[in-house]
Order: sequence, then C-alpha cells, then structure tokens
Amino acid sequence: MQLNKMIDHTNLKADATWDDIKKLVDEAIEHDFFSVCVNSSFVKDIKDYKPDVTIATVVGFPLGAMATRAKAYETACAIEDGATEIDMVIEIGRLKSRDYDYVLEDIKEVKKACGDNLLKVIIETCLLTDEEIVKACKLAVEAGADFVKTSTGFSTGGATVEDIALMRKTVGQDLGVKASGGIHNKEEAMAMVEAGATRIGASKSIDICAE
Repeated sequence: MQLNKMIDHTNLKADATWDDIKKLVDEAIEHDFFSVCVNSSFVKDIKDYKPDVTIATVVGFPLGAMATRAKAYETACAIEDGATEIDMVIEIGRLKSRDYDYVLEDIKEVKKACGDNLLKVIIETCLLTDEEIVKACKLAVEAGADFVKTSTGFSTGGATVEDIALMRKTVGQDLGVKASGGIHNKEEAMAMVEAGATRIGASKSIDICAE
C-alpha cells in the first residue's frame, strides 16, 4: 500500500481553529491521505464541508480516565455526526492496577457504541511496561477492537519501532496496528511500517510523504 494511503492526517491541538481544520481536510484531499483525525467537535463541520472525507475522531482523549458510559456516549455522538473511525484511550490506571475486567468492559462498551464502524484502541505505550503492552493488546483483541494504537501524542512519548513490533507480535496479522506520536519524516514512518504498522497517525503527513 502507498504510504499516503496509510496516514490519518491529524490535528488534535486544543487551540486548533476551524480554519486549521479546513486546511487539514484540504491537505488530506490533495495528498490522498486515508483520513483526517480530529477532536469530535469538528466532525459534523467536516461532514458538512467535505462529505466524502473519511473522519476519525478521538474518545476519552487524552487521558482515558473517563467513565465508560461517557466514552460510549461520546462515541455514539461522534458517529451520529459523521465519524466512521473511533480512536479511544484505554483506562491506563486500571490496566496498571491489573483491573483487567474493567479495561475489557471499557473497550467492549465503546465497540458496541461503534456498531459497524472501526475502533482503534490507544494504549499509550510510553506509560506501559512490555508486559502491560502485551496485556493491553490482548484485551483489545478480546473486546473486538479493529486496531491497537501506540499513543495519544500528548503523553511522555510517542511510537517506537520496538513497541510496534511487540504489538504486531501480540495481535497477529488480523488486527491493525497504528503508529502515532512523534513521526516526522518518511524514514521514521517506513521503519514503523516495516515493524508491523498498518496505519500512521501524524500531523507532519506532508513531510512524511515528500520525495
């Protein structure tokens, strides 16, 4: 697959204006990126502006510490507004507390709210041990998620080749793996793909795809 077709062109900044988001959408169309990934307040605006653009949005972002019912409701609202991909953050503290039933049900309820739409599960690898990364990936698989994703881009670190390789090894070939956070150029993106990533989340998408 061409690299541009693997990219979720992303702007999740708190101070992003509608002009910034329109620019993101226009760039995604021009460069034929897979989707745009935005905060959910912009989903309906994008759908009205460019109905054919694939829209991903974030849920429980960026901490993941919201009540499950809040995440599920946020998901339902985003899909009603036009999102077709949901990137949710797991309850990281619960995972680290080994409250695996909570984490599993949290993902399941968001997946239920997704219906037939695609769910990516952000595990925030920079805060996890390798053992915790493996466990989070297994819970995502058990819950019926479509992707596991490294990072929000708002914590202490982003995607690493080592984490992508571990995630791919854990989930096998049937689940997507999204590398997100700190990917700035084509070399870094291709290293993620070679390690097993099938989607790239980036704000530097144009630089990544530059010849």
